[in-house]
Amino acid sequence: MQETKPPEHRRRVRLVIPSRSDPLLRNFTELIGGPMGRRSAPGIVSPGFFTVERVLILLTVLAAVIGIVLKSYCRINGWETPGQFYATCYSDFPELFKNRGLGDGAFPFITQGTFFEYPVLMGFIAGATALLVPGEGVTPSRILAYFDINAALIAAVWIVTVLATARMARRRPWDAAMVAVAPGLILAGTINWDMWAVGLLALGMYCFSRNKLVLAGIFIGLGTATKLYPVLILGAVLLLALRTGRIRAILVTAAAAAVAWLAVNLPVAAANPEGWRYFYQFTEDRPAGYSSPWFAYNLVAGRLGWVSLQPESINTLALNLFLLACVLIGVLALAAPRRPRLAQLVFLIVAAFILTNKVYSPQFVIWLIPLLALARPRWRDFLIWQTFEGLHWAAVWLYLGQVTSGGVSQHNIDMPYYVLAVVFHMLATAYLMARVAWDVWDPSYDVVRRYGMDDPQGGPFEGIPDWLRVDPLHPSDSILPWRKAARHA
Repeated sequence: MQETKPPEHRRRVRLVIPSRSDPLLRNFTELIGGPMGRRSAPGIVSPGFFTVERVLILLTVLAAVIGIVLKSYCRINGWETPGQFYATCYSDFPELFKNRGLGDGAFPFITQGTFFEYPVLMGFIAGATALLVPGEGVTPSRILAYFDINAALIAAVWIVTVLATARMARRRPWDAAMVAVAPGLILAGTINWDMWAVGLLALGMYCFSRNKLVLAGIFIGLGTATKLYPVLILGAVLLLALRTGRIRAILVTAAAAAVAWLAVNLPVAAANPEGWRYFYQFTEDRPAGYSSPWFAYNLVAGRLGWVSLQPESINTLALNLFLLACVLIGVLALAAPRRPRLAQLVFLIVAAFILTNKVYSPQFVIWLIPLLALARPRWRDFLIWQTFEGLHWAAVWLYLGQVTSGGVSQHNIDMPYYVLAVVFHMLATAYLMARVAWDVWDPSYDVVRRYGMDDPQGGPFEGIPDWLRVDPLHPSDSILPWRKAARHA
């Protein structure tokens, strides 16, 4: 008879409660009796039905419903210009359904002669959801159904992202509430399919935190096939691999990501090379996009008579500035007194990419929300940042209403106010980068490490001593692998 053993139960640990640990939230709890008492033991004592994850799911569903309600004007009146801008309910879903052949049965990258300005997997999502819409042709009812189907799927991906963030945070699952109720996600989650890339990256980071490197690489590769930015996590993994000497981590993860990306892209590139190439040509040739620093500069240059930047110059400047930012982040990662956390480095790299890129679509804000919840879960900074992003959100639609349709003047804003909103968005993002960088340089300010955790998302790097650390101020204190080899010899 086969011997059986009782199931092993996971050891329970005390959770970090925001009403105790976060100064801003502590103040807000005075209306309901103050922060949770010191004698309570969340995480040790069962909460009953309302576990942290179930509460987070309820908050996410509520936020998703609010996001749909905010789109009520367009859902009732249709997505027409300039009303969709003034009502701030614009979405790419109806626009692409009407103008990229999705409503007439065209499938991106599969139907010959069609062009889609997004990566392959995003095109597959767009085409697959169009097949779910009943009926034929481009009609108002089918456009609404297409929007609703995609909004429902994005809500599901949103929930997955919240749960992955909560589980990655370990003792701090409530930090995922930032993702669940983020104003940026409520406002921008249904503009495009970016949430799919956000969710795939979150799953990749979750698998990496559990030392499942191949699975992590697969999710990262699929995320990159949806939107290019998830590949940037490999830069953070590389820096930590150098710092710890765990080179296998970057080799396995990057190889799995490359295989997953190629598995999606190679068949399309072979069957429809022109359609596959279109996204990369479009990205290279397009001028500065709305709300990027380059677009703001060109607006000011046009008003003041300066020389405007052309796409070729913007491509060069954007790439060089991003590479410079990556070099500085690399120096920080290898010179900091203590090994940085993975989420901190990923946040810094993605934020640098956003600030230097020649396009800043309003939905790009959702890229950073889960990363900030893991890198610096401080509600004051989060809400300040989201406030400025909300101001930018309103400004970009009012400005677009003016330039695309010449709408009613009382609904428009002039160029200087729009440029000012772009500047505030950039300053708020740069402020977060500075705070995260300071947490890296002085870990005593890192709220995650105050509770006995090293790197909850670090996976193979967690708890590993330094193999390489450069001290530019005191070179003799640097940790260099060849010094260790000479000492052992």
